[in-house]
Amino acid sequence: MAGQSETGRVRQKQRTRRLLLASARALIAEGRSPSVADVADHAGISRSSAYRYFSTPEAMVQEAVLDSLAQELDEAAPIPPDAPAAETAEAMVAAVLRMVLRNEALFRAYLGEAVKGPDAGAPRRAGRRVEWLARALAPLRSEIGEQAFERLLRGLSLLAGIETVVVLRDVCGLEDEGIEATARWAARALVQASLPAAGYPG
Repeated sequence: MAGQSETGRVRQKQRTRRLLLASARALIAEGRSPSVADVADHAGISRSSAYRYFSTPEAMVQEAVLDSLAQELDEAAPIPPDAPAAETAEAMVAAVLRMVLRNEALFRAYLGEAVKGPDAGAPRRAGRRVEWLARALAPLRSEIGEQAFERLLRGLSLLAGIETVVVLRDVCGLEDEGIEATARWAARALVQASLPAAGYPG
């Protein structure tokens, strides 16, 4: 009985957290910079409860964005395991960018918080895009060597985030189609330059 009660409390906490994050995303999508209290009111949850989950709006915004990213990438169509490396990298970068473009307001809010510097009390969350790219391109690791593989991941990471959208839209004046096409071209070029046949130093 005690075990069932504990399981119920855990599930309720998970539901509350998901509801708060969904409300945060909804308010940000409207162009707002919500406080924890704003999100609690929108979600119909007491403010005191909301503050137990997120002590600052910065932590809440970052978690809302990362939660959205994880959900959408998990639901994306899988890339065939035998696809060429350049094709895999191109598809992975494009999938992340399309998700960012669909949630651009949310990611710009995240970037706005990120440039203020890390919240001392928040866990470090960076590196997810690197992890996804590393898994997708894992077969390439033994072919090009560890050093070249890590360098490739760093290069591809520059193409798979809101920073890419800011540069290509705000600086270069591209629309969504041009942003994706440019990122695809760059991803393909980076992989090809990393292959042994390209003669790139390892």
